[in-house]
Amino acid sequence: MNSRTTAADYVEDVSPGRGALPPRARYASSDAVSLSLNGGWRLRLSATADAEDDSFAAPGYDAGDWAQVSVPGHWVLQGDGAFGAPAYTNHLYPFPVDPPYVPTENPTGDHLRVFDLPEDWPAPAGGDDAVLRFDGVESCARVWLNGTDIGEFKGSRLPHELAVGALLKPAGNVLAVRVHQWSAGSYLEDQDQWWLPGIFRDVTLLHRPAGCAGDFFVHASYDHVTGEGTLRVDSEAEGRVTVPELGIDVATGEPVTLPVVPWSAETPRLYDGVLATAGERVPLRVGFRTVALEDGLIKVNGKAVLFKGVNRHEWHPERGRALDADTMREDVLLMKRHNVNAVRTSHYPPHPAFLDLCDEYGLWVVDECDLETHGFVEQDWRDNPTDDERWTPALLDRAARMVERDKNHPSVVMWSLGNEAGTGRGLTAMADWIHSRDPARPVHYEGDHDCRDTDVYSRMYLPHTEVERAARGLDGGSLRRRQLPLILCEYAHAMGNGPGGIADYQALFERYDRLQGGFVWEWIDHGVRHPELGYAYGGDFGEELHDGNFVCDGLLFPDRTPSPGLTEYKKVIEPVRIEAGDADGTVRLTNRYDFADLSHLEFEFCHQVDGLPAGAHRLTVPPLAPGESAEVKLPEAPDGGGAEVQWSVRALLAEDGPWAGRGHEVAWAQGMVARRAPLPAATGVRPCVDGDRITLGPAVFDARTGVVRTIAGVGVRDLRLDVWRATTDNDDGAPWQSDTRYGLLWRELGLHRMRHRLVAVETDDDALVVRTRVAPAGREMGLRTAYRWTSDGTHVRLTVSVVPEGDWQVPLPRLGVRFGLDASSTDAVFWFGGGDEAYPDTRAASRDLLWDASIEDLQTPYVRPQENGARADVRWAELGGLRIEGEPEFWFTARPWTTERLDAARHLTDLVPGDTVWVNLDHAQHGIGSQSCGPGPLPQYALWAEPAEFSFVFSAQPSSG
Repeated sequence: MNSRTTAADYVEDVSPGRGALPPRARYASSDAVSLSLNGGWRLRLSATADAEDDSFAAPGYDAGDWAQVSVPGHWVLQGDGAFGAPAYTNHLYPFPVDPPYVPTENPTGDHLRVFDLPEDWPAPAGGDDAVLRFDGVESCARVWLNGTDIGEFKGSRLPHELAVGALLKPAGNVLAVRVHQWSAGSYLEDQDQWWLPGIFRDVTLLHRPAGCAGDFFVHASYDHVTGEGTLRVDSEAEGRVTVPELGIDVATGEPVTLPVVPWSAETPRLYDGVLATAGERVPLRVGFRTVALEDGLIKVNGKAVLFKGVNRHEWHPERGRALDADTMREDVLLMKRHNVNAVRTSHYPPHPAFLDLCDEYGLWVVDECDLETHGFVEQDWRDNPTDDERWTPALLDRAARMVERDKNHPSVVMWSLGNEAGTGRGLTAMADWIHSRDPARPVHYEGDHDCRDTDVYSRMYLPHTEVERAARGLDGGSLRRRQLPLILCEYAHAMGNGPGGIADYQALFERYDRLQGGFVWEWIDHGVRHPELGYAYGGDFGEELHDGNFVCDGLLFPDRTPSPGLTEYKKVIEPVRIEAGDADGTVRLTNRYDFADLSHLEFEFCHQVDGLPAGAHRLTVPPLAPGESAEVKLPEAPDGGGAEVQWSVRALLAEDGPWAGRGHEVAWAQGMVARRAPLPAATGVRPCVDGDRITLGPAVFDARTGVVRTIAGVGVRDLRLDVWRATTDNDDGAPWQSDTRYGLLWRELGLHRMRHRLVAVETDDDALVVRTRVAPAGREMGLRTAYRWTSDGTHVRLTVSVVPEGDWQVPLPRLGVRFGLDASSTDAVFWFGGGDEAYPDTRAASRDLLWDASIEDLQTPYVRPQENGARADVRWAELGGLRIEGEPEFWFTARPWTTERLDAARHLTDLVPGDTVWVNLDHAQHGIGSQSCGPGPLPQYALWAEPAEFSFVFSAQPSSG
């Protein structure tokens, strides 16, 4: 006898379940009625899978004392912690790896919903004329209707339908669902996300009239040579297909070919049609397009496409993966407005409504199966379900439920077998089935490095050098692999401050044909809204295993505010390239779209004098076809009279569109016409020693230490050389990284606790010179630093000279000066320079203008606090009564807490403004990179310790500033 036999044996059964109908296309009927069962449900939570009997499923059961939860929803995100807590792991299973078994401690939620049929519901015919559809339940569900057990299923993010027509009654129907957090299916769902049990997608009762459409497959191809599309709709039930706009009226299964406008992500042309069977009419939205692997490239409608994509987990900071229509639409609109053209649905099929939006607005979609077994990497993939034939039926079921549900979406251009599931026979079986069922779409899977089962060579987080080697065919591998395009299904890890280096990746993508772009990891931070912490991440709920804030690695903050990383990405992937032309006074414009010409854009031009636009004009640009370039003459620049003069060109939507209004900025560029005049020398006034102070023009210094006390009557605190920054997630790197993790090396070296030794305070005829040595305790290397102050009576100039001493084996985090100002008089900043947060390898989107912002607004609210907020190429800044000009331009940061406080904080709520605003004026910064999961900064962005000299000129802030 098997001593493990219990009433809940199905939980640990490797099969996909029992009772679910075969998968089919997702659609909404024009005639058949449906009833949403979303809303308030009763919930009873048990600690184990068989802690309670099944009596709750019987009609008449009194669940009046049960809690109430919302469906769709996750019970751990409801009830203020009364129903347990979420848990986050990146790849480790939060239970022992003992497949297919799961712990006895298995939170189980019994759900109850009583409902009446609507008045227009057809009289029950006593057969299978109704189905109950669950769009997503994590991770295993058993279902009863009116006391009858109708089945159980696994596959959390996949649809399941159960036949219920014979069980329905006009009123008082009792739907009971037992949901187990852990099951054998959990071994197939080890995606990098929160573990969140519950019925988190829609529950719907659907009437299925006699002669209903059942399943159908819309085949709508496009021949780019003839300009014709061919439509054929294969249907389980015979019927007719009509597309009035095209004059189509044909029988199902019959092809028709005629001229059409094709569908693409740039021009998402859809034709409304109807599939009419004996029992119902089904609306169709037909997009004609052909996807093919030709000449070693993925081509759509005969053209190779460049994916400018994102990986998208479904997330809401309060509802988890239970997304509503408005949130999904917001995601799509944000993507379109930031020039994103592709989505990989990591790592499961999305809510079906999201794909409707991708069809409508235009996004290429890599639809990924609900499969990941990443935790088996800890045992070198031993016992991995994807190479165990006992699990193959479950894998095939998951593949079929994805493909059948989503096959009629023109936006879906590739199927993906899943993610980080090793290799094995099960994956091959999935690929073979998908190729057989839908040969018109390529198959993707990153783990298949030999491309035995897949149609594209896909990799994650390849360094730039390896990407270029692959682009040039120098990466080796099988012959088949070398003949396939390379796509980075994950790159540019957007965790915290970053990602850095995406402009350098994009340059490679555009240079080499074999490279067809990539997908940034990922779209949104998975922060959970928390009353004390702001947003919680891994470990904040007492998890015994967790991966900290690795769950916060998105281009959006949890509330869907775009991060600087998304602003940077928008600029890097903009579809119009604008750059200085070959001749003076011209710009070269290049159409980087794959399909669209530039007729939908208008171009605005202006000159800027010291950051102030000098009038805007329309620029006449021909409607360039994809890939074409043109050089356009600019109006003559004004005489700057010593001021800095730049040109600026913006590409704007010429008319209101579905995803943005007229005037929405698609692309932009700036160029230099005349550089600013050099700063005044600020000399001629002698330093005056008077007791314990030294006066030099408008500045007063401590005579013993040489430290400045006031400038232009403004108190200045602790001005000195600074090399430390609160390490970013990318500075610290990931534990498995083989590259140098500079954040850890900086701490080991002691750069976060530098000591300043005064060497000398010297005065001469025109300068005060303070000499110091700055070095970490316990180390011999240091930075010999001289502060040279001069003045013309109105301005005071500081020139900082730095000479490294000793053997510096690591770069510096930053190099500049830091000082404090009274917070009560420093609430805003006015500056000329870059307007958005920027660092050496994240500065593509930094636009030079005149800007103003509050100190609060200068902070970037990364979920885990870290270095943030630097502005690049600052010519001058005004704050707290001071005007500060730089020579050369400088990096500017101001914050209401010290770097040390920022470094120690773990959540934003740890940061409380003090009585001092701390200002950093940096000559240089170390790059950001992507080493929280990918490569670190490229060599050209490293800040190595070398001799340096830089100057700042201080004066009183003008009253108009």
